[in-house]
Amino acid sequence: MRPILLQGHERSLTQIKYNRDGDLLFSCSKDQQVNVWYSTNGERLGTYDGHNGTVWTCDVDYETRFFLTGSADNAMKLWNVQTGKCLFTWEFPTAVKRVAFSESGDRVVCVTEQRMGYQGAIRIFAINRSGDGTQQSEEPINVFHPLGTKATVVAFAHKPNMLVTGHESGKVALFNADTGEEVESNQKAHMEAVTDIQLAPDRSYFITSSRDKTAKLHETATLNVLKTYATETPLNSASVAPVRPYILLGGGQDAGDVTRTSARQGKFETRFWHKIFEEEVGRVRGHFGPINTLAVHPDGKSYASGGEDGFVRVHHFDESYFKSRPYGEFEPEP
Repeated sequence: MRPILLQGHERSLTQIKYNRDGDLLFSCSKDQQVNVWYSTNGERLGTYDGHNGTVWTCDVDYETRFFLTGSADNAMKLWNVQTGKCLFTWEFPTAVKRVAFSESGDRVVCVTEQRMGYQGAIRIFAINRSGDGTQQSEEPINVFHPLGTKATVVAFAHKPNMLVTGHESGKVALFNADTGEEVESNQKAHMEAVTDIQLAPDRSYFITSSRDKTAKLHETATLNVLKTYATETPLNSASVAPVRPYILLGGGQDAGDVTRTSARQGKFETRFWHKIFEEEVGRVRGHFGPINTLAVHPDGKSYASGGEDGFVRVHHFDESYFKSRPYGEFEPEP
């Protein structure tokens, strides 16, 4: 499984994202740069230039028509995927840490940082998909401030009007996007901050990763913890592989401690865990620093990882990955 190395960033990666078809891979980083690549051969298609600070987060809609970014320059921008043109900019009092499109692409949600006397906020905006996309409303449909602990990650849940959030305290919650009401919560989902949240293709369950060195699989409707994957290193990202029953986990020590450890000690591998049996089945090495973000191709044939070292590595799975049955006949046929 030879990786394709994508060298388009000068600083650490913050988030990578495949589009729905899986032919494009978007990456954003702390160097203000946002790139789009062909996922099959790693060729860079273009960049989205306009932010003046770390770009923390990105998402692309189901048609690969609109692309969304959130940055430390306190702005969220909507782009035309094809032309790279910025269509609209929303400005906020603090940094935008997470953005996400709804399944139908007609709404977006963003989390803004708690800083300088401003509360952390979750805002939902309607996206006008008619015309060229430049006619957007500056006013959100709804703004709410989660009580107690600030939200770090957010995504649209199993219903169009529901949001699932991960918080700094380790709490996971469901909110009604229309009213801002907390519908369900699991205060003790994690012991430390939730670093990533990724939903399964049908949105019926999702995975979270945390600084408490665990990743957990939750049922979306009830927030019940279904499975727990405990590692020995803080986790920055977790992803669900389609087709095969695997979970991918990425993390490593804090960047500040990395200089004092070798790559082997630092645990900079992508770990593959069996989704059902909660056991680690393999690792893929390569990065020279913590893995900050993971994404699996929608058809399950490859995955990409973005690291503190500024590289994106795209791995296309070998035939053996699809044929292996580490648990014998217990394993369902794909």
